[in-house]
Amino acid sequence: MGERAESQHERQRAEPRGLHLVGQDVYADWEAVYRDNVGRIHRLMYAKVGNRPDAEDLTTEVFLTALKPLRVTASVGEVRSYLLATARTVLAEYWRRTLGRQVTTLDEELGISTPEPTPENPTAPARAAAILAALPERYRRILELRFLGACSLREAADEMGVTVGNAKVLQHRALRQAATVAEKELS
Repeated sequence: MGERAESQHERQRAEPRGLHLVGQDVYADWEAVYRDNVGRIHRLMYAKVGNRPDAEDLTTEVFLTALKPLRVTASVGEVRSYLLATARTVLAEYWRRTLGRQVTTLDEELGISTPEPTPENPTAPARAAAILAALPERYRRILELRFLGACSLREAADEMGVTVGNAKVLQHRALRQAATVAEKELS
């Protein structure tokens, strides 16, 4: 058995059952695209909506939307990227229908939402200002840019003159320190 035949045999054993790839990184047919990606898309949808029936419906919608314009000759990476982009679009439409308003971002990095002050919590703006004032200047600035100024990581990094990676680290550390300050304030 030649070296090429052995590597092809090993690759076939490593592939999930029923998944047939043509060449190194191209799917053989639509069924292979579906089988390889349905679990990933379903987990994403379930994580975002929190219930199985809606996650299943949204997963179906993603594949129905994506398969018609998708090229079978696209690489595995291109297919996965396209399915993720389609999932984001389908999810945005779901939230628009569900919440009755336009949702313009699904950025996972935004992890924190700033609630509007409500009658039950009229001191929230003053408390947030006190927490920010207790932080070092760079931590305060990154949080103001990201969450009060609604800047992307790239925009915040450019504004502060740092790399995107550094901005992520600053944001993470700033949030941890803000949480510590908030806990001390409640004690």
